[in-house]
Amino acid sequence: MKPLFPLLFIFLYSTAFAQETIVYQGGQEGHATYRIPAIIDLPSGELLAFAEGRVNGSNDYGDINLVLKRSKDKGKTWSPLQTIVDYDDLQAGNPAPVIDLFDPAYPNGVVYLFYNTGNNHEYDIRMNKGVREVWMIRSLDLGNSWEEPINITSQVHKPNNPAFNAAYTNPADWRHYANTPGHAFQFQNGAYKGRIYVAANHSQGDAQDEFKDYQAHGFYTDDHGKTFKISESIKFPGSNESIAAELPDGKMIMSTRNQRGDIRSRILAYSEDGGATWSEQYFEDGLPDPVCQGSILSFQDETGNTFLAHSNNADELYRNNLTLKISNDLGKTWPKSILIDRKDIQKGKTWTAYSDLVLLDSQTLGILYERDDYKEIVFKWIDWEK
Repeated sequence: MKPLFPLLFIFLYSTAFAQETIVYQGGQEGHATYRIPAIIDLPSGELLAFAEGRVNGSNDYGDINLVLKRSKDKGKTWSPLQTIVDYDDLQAGNPAPVIDLFDPAYPNGVVYLFYNTGNNHEYDIRMNKGVREVWMIRSLDLGNSWEEPINITSQVHKPNNPAFNAAYTNPADWRHYANTPGHAFQFQNGAYKGRIYVAANHSQGDAQDEFKDYQAHGFYTDDHGKTFKISESIKFPGSNESIAAELPDGKMIMSTRNQRGDIRSRILAYSEDGGATWSEQYFEDGLPDPVCQGSILSFQDETGNTFLAHSNNADELYRNNLTLKISNDLGKTWPKSILIDRKDIQKGKTWTAYSDLVLLDSQTLGILYERDDYKEIVFKWIDWEK
């Protein structure tokens, strides 16, 4: 795939000069821990920052709610916490928000939040001793209030567990399931303009060593959430948490975690048909990764050139060294590198972990990320051109 314009960058690695605010603090506002950040911007310039509010601790399974905070000043201050989904003492997680700006019935936009629920631990669900479901909830007033959630599991998942639900009899036998984490996105241009796309992953059949039962995929809607289709799966066994971004002319890129850990870098996949199938898939040496989540975002500068921003822990061993990388050739190279946050840590500790990106203006990116062994979720804004 040819770049849109000649390579303009020389290699740059710098420490980000940025202000920060703490958005979610563990032990406050009714939750012991906050994890899995996701962020989107609204046409008004407001920001919506979503997370999992884990009531009793840091475990991935248990009493977990979906929570939201709003910023009206580009992330400098944040509203009190709003609980969107409370699944009693079970989990509601993996928030994947997106705003639909192309529904003629709602010219001011509709905010969608896709999420998962589960009734057992991840390994047990991989052994078919439980089910992960996929839900959609929407807001017609830009996140101030929310409608009743809709179960879309049968459209975007392939479970085979009729003991849980008589409709879940798909012979593909998908088991564990997770959206993104991070934001979903909507195609803004080209043949797929208006398509809402959610990156995801699933396990298939009984749990296998080296996580070979996992594969990444995506699902999408072309009719504003009425119906959904599932993409082709990524070919690499162990491909896991994913996030995607629009490229010009209906193309798309997806960045994926390699759960196996045998190759410590991100998997990149390209689509020529709006994310339905994959034309190219490979491990990207320029995006080292310690087996963790990452975020990707496409945007244009003031002259209309397309850029990609990618954030992840650029460390092959530890969840640390959170780094923003910029590509101006559709992800083929990542010549600009900006260190967001790091700390000298002992083996086994975590300083930075999951993150999500949002565009504040053509020169400024915002990043929402986990820090200090999951004790807080922080927002920083970065002038990526400096």
